[in-house]
Amino acid sequence: MASTNQIGVAVVGTGIGQKIHIPGFQEHPRTEVVAVYNRDINKAKAIADEHKIFYAYSDLDRILALSEVDAVSISTPPFLHYEMARKVLEAKKHLLLEKPMAMNADEVKKLYHLAQAQGVIAIADFEFRYVPAWQLLAERLKDDYVGQKRLIKIDWLVTSRANPKRDWNWYSQKEAGGGALGAVASHAFDYISWLFGSVTRLSGYLNCAIPERPDHNDGGKIKPVDADDTCLIMLELADGTPVQLSVSSVTYSGRGHWVEIYGEKGTLVLGSSNLKDYVHGFELFEAPAGKTLKKVSIPKKYDFDRVFTDGRLAPFIRVVDRLVTSIDTDNSLVPSLKEGVYSQLLMDLTHKSNQQRAWVNVPAIEDFLA
Repeated sequence: MASTNQIGVAVVGTGIGQKIHIPGFQEHPRTEVVAVYNRDINKAKAIADEHKIFYAYSDLDRILALSEVDAVSISTPPFLHYEMARKVLEAKKHLLLEKPMAMNADEVKKLYHLAQAQGVIAIADFEFRYVPAWQLLAERLKDDYVGQKRLIKIDWLVTSRANPKRDWNWYSQKEAGGGALGAVASHAFDYISWLFGSVTRLSGYLNCAIPERPDHNDGGKIKPVDADDTCLIMLELADGTPVQLSVSSVTYSGRGHWVEIYGEKGTLVLGSSNLKDYVHGFELFEAPAGKTLKKVSIPKKYDFDRVFTDGRLAPFIRVVDRLVTSIDTDNSLVPSLKEGVYSQLLMDLTHKSNQQRAWVNVPAIEDFLA
């Protein structure tokens, strides 16, 4: 296995895999993309040729048999994650897993314990932890800028699926892991835990505003949609702070992504109105109690080494760096699959709350993993 030398990586899944994972691994000085997987071998070969990748397969087992592969990133649809990730870990390859991690928290829990048993690294791709404005927000919170928190309000309202003519695919299907809860709220659940601490209970309401879409791979046939496109979630943190989370992918002219923290000493507001790129555009505003919000300059120490047209790429490279450091130190650093389990657990409990139309309690992550 690679340690301080080049780390050979296989990219499995070529949606975000081709847009972000391949260029991200190719940009990092310690990682080299040596193989790519697509279920269509012709597509796999075309992508490999375009990005100058040596191996291209439609068979995951063949990729895992390659001695040149030290680590695997998985960015296929969620319903494929568990079996693919299990094979990766059983082959004693390191793992970078896209969110949502799998179809439920029990699957991610099994992967977490398997990675430990196999002695390999397994981390999650939670990118907001590595965006400069978010890192400054974390610093302000650590310095107790707002004091005792009174209310946390999160809006993530975008237009990505607002057009009812957008194609029907796995994202439209609950049983395939589709929906805004998995695609978007999974990130929010991770940064809520990171920035504010654990959750004791939650109440969730899920809605599907666009119940059918055309499948352009099937002659434009109209097919039913049962995955959520809007999520309204209330959470109570361990310290008693109430959190209101509103997520929607079908809001024309939505306000974008905003996190508001109101406390006894002051207020912090982080947000971006960029509806085309969910990383570019974040700014931080602050105000002591009774004062007017003012924009905060982001210190140079948080700057990306390089900024890309697609805002996701720069923080993803920082996630890759986290993977490399984890491999070098033989320790799955945060965000590990433990954080992935917690995000998935909160997703599961949101579904449960929506079904029961009731508040549900959230167990401590240590208890759930035991």
